[in-house]
This record gives sequence, C-alpha cells and structure tokens, in this order.
Amino acid sequence: MASTYHFTRLAASLLVLSSLLNPALATTRKLAALVQEQPPVLKYHNGPLLKGNITVNLVWYGGFSPAQRSIIVDFLHSLNSGKNPNPSVSSWWGTTARYRGGPCTIVVGDQILDENCSLGKSLKTPQIVALASKTGQGKNTVSLVLTAADVAVDGFCMSRCGTHGAAQGKTGKFAYAWVGNSVTQCPGQCAWPFHQPLYGPQTPPLVAPNGDVGLDGMIINVATVLAGTVTNPFNDGYFQGQANAPLEAVSACTGIFGKGSYPGYPGELLVDKTTGASYNALGINRRKYLLPAMWDPQTSSCKTVV
Repeated sequence: MASTYHFTRLAASLLVLSSLLNPALATTRKLAALVQEQPPVLKYHNGPLLKGNITVNLVWYGGFSPAQRSIIVDFLHSLNSGKNPNPSVSSWWGTTARYRGGPCTIVVGDQILDENCSLGKSLKTPQIVALASKTGQGKNTVSLVLTAADVAVDGFCMSRCGTHGAAQGKTGKFAYAWVGNSVTQCPGQCAWPFHQPLYGPQTPPLVAPNGDVGLDGMIINVATVLAGTVTNPFNDGYFQGQANAPLEAVSACTGIFGKGSYPGYPGELLVDKTTGASYNALGINRRKYLLPAMWDPQTSSCKTVV
C-alpha cells in the first residue's frame, strides 16, 4: 500500500482563512492549520527502516533535459556529502540518523531514460510500480520514478504531488517512490513557494534557486517522499495517523522551510544576492536548494536547516 501525501488538509477552513493568510498549499505536504496545533509526534510502529547504504535507482519518464536531470542527481549526491558548509543538504538529511537504527547513506544507482513514454502519458499506480520494477530491486534499494511535465498520473494535482510505497518484486518487497513535474499542471499546489498558491492571497512567489520552477518544486517533493521512504518504507515505521494516509518525517511539517513560518509564509530563508533566489541548503557543484523541515524524533519538533 502506498503512502500518499495529500494537500487537502484544512480545505474547509480555507474558506474562512483565505482572507487572513495565504495558506501553504504543498505537495503531498498537507495544509497546515492557522490555529495553533500541538507539535506532531510520530509513533514508531515496530517495523523495519531503511538504514545503512541505500541505493536509489532512477527512472526518468518523459522529457527531462540533461540540466534538469543534474539538478536532482546533484541533490541526491549532496545528501551524504560532507564537503559543503552549513546549512547543507547533508545536515538536513542527517536528521534521518536520529531515527531508530542510525544513519542512512544514499548512493545513486542505475538511471533509466524512458523518453518516449513506453506506457503512455496517462499513468495509474500499477504502471508506476511497473516502471519502478525496471530498476534493480533489493532490500536496501529505492526505485524513484520521476515523470515529466506532460505526463498525467492518477491523483496528481487532485490529491498528491508524489507518493511512496512498497511492491512485491522477484526477491521480495522493495520500496519505490514517485514524483511528478507540476510546472504545467499544478505549480500552485506542487511547486509552492516558487509559484503563487492556488488559494488565498496571491503573494509573489519566491525565485527558484536552480532557475526551474518545476524541478525546484520536484526537489521539495523528492525530499518529502525520500525521507518518508527511509523512515516508513513498509507502512510500519514512523508515522502519525492512519497507515494509509500517514503524516511522516517531512509531511508532518508541511509548509515549514525556515524559522517563523506560518501558513502561506515559508519562513526566514537565505537569498542569493545575485539571482534573488531563496534557498536554505547548500549542495555539491555550488547548488542551492530549498528543503522542507523534517521531524526530529529526539526533540519531537520540526527541524529546519536555517
């Protein structure tokens, strides 16, 4: 069963609150409440986590330019790179080491390019699983399917920006994840804060740090589903709520990117003096990224890198 991150939380209250604040529509990152909520507490459900060396295999489905692919591949390589000064991508990922079992080291594995969309441009979950199955499978692997801007996926934009789950492979269960490029379909839902939100006051969007609203939005969603995958790979790890609609490591902290955040305001961020782009984490090859807060099990709070 897949864990899907909806952006429909507090939909009813939007009618009341939209005149007050700009609600944070997110990925699969759920809408945050305007009223003061108790800090999320993710419960451990006694299942296995993905720890140690984890290979992430990629399936590029549809048209992605080499420059676009490098944005995501550089992000994945940055997760365990200790060469970048703080605030860094690796310091953000380091929070996963605070979960039971210790550190998780990401290694980029095989990459499959399916530029001609062999299964068509309208996909359902079984087809996402079929694409994920094309990569190497194993106990310590994650198959990450990335769909291009012109590919429709069941539930995309209506209820989710990405998802992760587990499927049965030839050698047993394997973890997979999917994220779509929302730039032409629903950037206000899945690429916020780099695009004006679908609801609420239309405040100016932030400048995307890699100059690509769709791909920079995908980074936020890849970060969300990847953190959820390693801390709750088989729906019996860390989560709050129902197993089929859980709040997980990042989705429990939706809309929070820096200190002082509130619905519609991502928080205090760093700004590139040359480009005006907003970011909060440094990666390899001089990359800058905007990464969402992650729940810290040692402090039971949402932790940001700035």
